[in-house]
Amino acid sequence: MTKNVRSFKKNVLSQEEMEKKIRKLQREGKKVVFTNGVFDILHIGHLTYLEEAKSMGDVLVVGVNSDSSVKVNKGDKRPINTEIFRAEMLAGLKSVDFTVIFSEKTPERLLDLLKPDIHVKGGDYKKEELPETEIVEKNGGEVEILSFVNNISTTEIINKIIEAYKNNMKE
Repeated sequence: MTKNVRSFKKNVLSQEEMEKKIRKLQREGKKVVFTNGVFDILHIGHLTYLEEAKSMGDVLVVGVNSDSSVKVNKGDKRPINTEIFRAEMLAGLKSVDFTVIFSEKTPERLLDLLKPDIHVKGGDYKKEELPETEIVEKNGGEVEILSFVNNISTTEIINKIIEAYKNNMKE
């Protein structure tokens, strides 16, 4: 028997497919958790965060910032990895059930479409300062802030790589 080696790719859905999937899951009594981010170079902080988010419900959906929205949020040199590469990498993780790409700076429009039961953000955010809190709560969902973990960031990883190789690179 041959396994489909790339089965994770089927869990990267369009926004319309994701909306239908969430409605079906909720009708089946499943609690849908949503989080979002860039996830440019995956690291242990991401894994810890995603596992904690998954523990809050039955299904974890991750909204992935599109390449164009990453440029708005992080600058012209980012992302390092393309949106589809980032979405597929996340979809291959044990804790992530589905990924969906969005193009806006923040996920309010996507959250209004998907209407998850819980929207999760990291401990470096405050619920009352999140632009998406109003939309999530208007649609009957909850916003949860995870505990803050002072961990390595993608930017720190990039800076370490630059520092390690800057003398070896030709101008």
